[in-house]
Amino acid sequence: MSALLNTDPEIANAIYQEESRQSTVLEMIASENYASKAVLEAVGSVLTNKYSEGYPGARYYNGNYVVDEVERLARSRAKDLFGADHANLQPHSGAQANLAAYLALLNPGDTVMGLKLDSGGHLTHGSPVNASGKIYNFVSYEVDKESHLVDYESMLAQAKNTRPKLIIVGATAYPRVWDFERARHIANEIGAVLLADIAHISGLVAAKVHPTPVGHAQVITSSTHKTLRGPRGGIILCDEDYRKRINSGVFPGTQGGPMMHVIAGKAVMLKEANTTEFKNYAQQVVLNAKHLATHLIDGGFNLVTGGTDNHLLLLDIRDRGITGREAANALEKAGIVCNFNSVPFDDRPVREGGGIRLGTPAITSRGLKTEHMSLVANWITRALHDVNNEDELKVISQEITTLLNEFATPGIA
Repeated sequence: MSALLNTDPEIANAIYQEESRQSTVLEMIASENYASKAVLEAVGSVLTNKYSEGYPGARYYNGNYVVDEVERLARSRAKDLFGADHANLQPHSGAQANLAAYLALLNPGDTVMGLKLDSGGHLTHGSPVNASGKIYNFVSYEVDKESHLVDYESMLAQAKNTRPKLIIVGATAYPRVWDFERARHIANEIGAVLLADIAHISGLVAAKVHPTPVGHAQVITSSTHKTLRGPRGGIILCDEDYRKRINSGVFPGTQGGPMMHVIAGKAVMLKEANTTEFKNYAQQVVLNAKHLATHLIDGGFNLVTGGTDNHLLLLDIRDRGITGREAANALEKAGIVCNFNSVPFDDRPVREGGGIRLGTPAITSRGLKTEHMSLVANWITRALHDVNNEDELKVISQEITTLLNEFATPGIA
């Protein structure tokens, strides 16, 4: 970064500080990961200079014959990896992918059904503070009050009662597998389109450690920086019958020129994800999450749904006399970075949360295995035993730094 250091030492220093932070803490935010050096190089390339409004072979600017091949390659790799008919790599984020899909499939005011926010749903699935909830008439289904699993019978009843034009399956804080086939039957019964938002689990789907929505959901959206280990961005997969509508929903519907440097990073990500090494990684992500869940349950923690099938755990800590925010802040001081989160049927404000969400994608990328999960569980237990014990939190942080010195930081070291 010699050029940046000479031109803007403040920003260069901030980047160095962030590299240090990422290297010395357990990154356990379920929606974060480490992109490879190759992905970072593609995103930081001269492709950022090119304006490429439109699609390969149909741009509104000249000089796009090189980036046309980049986008075609990314599209081909996505279709091959997921087995989809069509892929659009232009969305700037998972949220933008959802908005584009809604524009392609709906009219303002149409009824849409998605998972309720405190059941694990996402803001873009109809939150009243999000554009989705302002433009469309969202209704919700939720998890069962006892098991906290998605209640497909309730989903069917709600669908029959409200007749949504679109049903969304997928979540931001749901630790179990989705039954995409059953959801499609529900959609078919009322004549709705099924959209699967797999932002969190797309890497697990690609590696075949989670069931795929391809063949069930006509439209699939995802971000690319979570379990896929790519650059920050979005992707839409769809059946051939929806190709033109989805493409129009992205451009010109919700975006102008695509970020070709990011699409190049997505292409690299997709190549990396189609390897044995990545499949082994995804399997380890799930194994680590399961082992961590077991250790935390043994330590007396209440896990939503009683465990996990994927990469994340949701801890209900309302019985510990602290808020999710207080817990997350204490864990950060201890060198464990996660996020506070609502839990099903939460009685606490969203900005406090009754729980915390933990994920294993980034620590697995770092190289941690199942034998390390007892250490992680012990650190979490110690930190949350007394969130105001600054001395103990500092000791834990030092212990974590010592362990992480044994592991290189992907993309950085």
